[in-house]
Amino acid sequence: MTGNTSRPVSGARRPWLIVNPRSGGGKARRFRIAERARALGARVFLIDPSRPQDLAAVARRAVDDGADLLGVAGGDGTQALVAEVAAESGLPFLVVPAGTRNHFAMDLGLDRGDPAAALEALTDGVELRVDLGWAGERVFVNNVSFGAYAALVQDPAYREDKIGTILRILPEFLALHQGPELVVRAGARTVDRPDAVPVSNNPYQVGDPAGLDRRARLDSGLLGVLAARAQTPAETAAGLRRGQLHGLTRLETPDDVVVQADTPEVPVGLDGEAVTLPTPVRCRISPGTLRVWVPRRGQEASPAGRRAAGRTLVQRAAARAERVRHRHTG
Repeated sequence: MTGNTSRPVSGARRPWLIVNPRSGGGKARRFRIAERARALGARVFLIDPSRPQDLAAVARRAVDDGADLLGVAGGDGTQALVAEVAAESGLPFLVVPAGTRNHFAMDLGLDRGDPAAALEALTDGVELRVDLGWAGERVFVNNVSFGAYAALVQDPAYREDKIGTILRILPEFLALHQGPELVVRAGARTVDRPDAVPVSNNPYQVGDPAGLDRRARLDSGLLGVLAARAQTPAETAAGLRRGQLHGLTRLETPDDVVVQADTPEVPVGLDGEAVTLPTPVRCRISPGTLRVWVPRRGQEASPAGRRAAGRTLVQRAAARAERVRHRHTG
């Protein structure tokens, strides 16, 4: 992550780590995250996959019990729930990328291929101040999506293969999706009837119409907005080949973003999790709210390398869109 000033930190005395053993196909188990965290003095709460649990309540109990750091080993959705508690309590937050995609961890510069390396922040770390996004009363660390993107998150295949599902059905969803009629307002700007709207905690880089790339920084104090219209699969295919979507509006704004709909509530993708929110949905950015501890060493690949990987994903999406175009026109 660029543009963020870091400061050295001393080790936490009573760190708490919430571990999702199922996230990322069991990544936490494979890398022995719980055992390694305990060896470093952390108390560990293992999520029971057999029953629903209020993780925010678990985190608040940890704070009441004297925790001086909260962490999560899991995906973006789980990270967001606990990050909210860390921010409101003024405690540092530890991100262990044990999920499938871990976009937040990627943009922090963490090594997603070795999630256990993030635990080094407990003994040799630096602190970053990053922004948090809000959609109504819900925090998001990555993005909140409406319209076709939100419908895609509802697809049962999405949780098993998030990127594969996006690349396989995004063109058809954008071109053919029918759902609530949306209006997006940001400051003086209004976008009527977009088909897909991701609102991100800090803007995506310019060459990423599908939201698959990275954010250059997490401390700009800006929301990123992509509002896209796509009338046919052919237009979607052509737009993805050019690195943009048909009818794309791109905004970077410190203002609240209000998403209105012709329904009392809308399906939403909140950090990759399918939820429903009452309308209108007011999205806002809370600058520098979250104190994130990351290892002093062991950062992931360079920003240039990550940008190249993002372009490859968009190219794959374009190829899929081209096949959809031929099916609809042939």
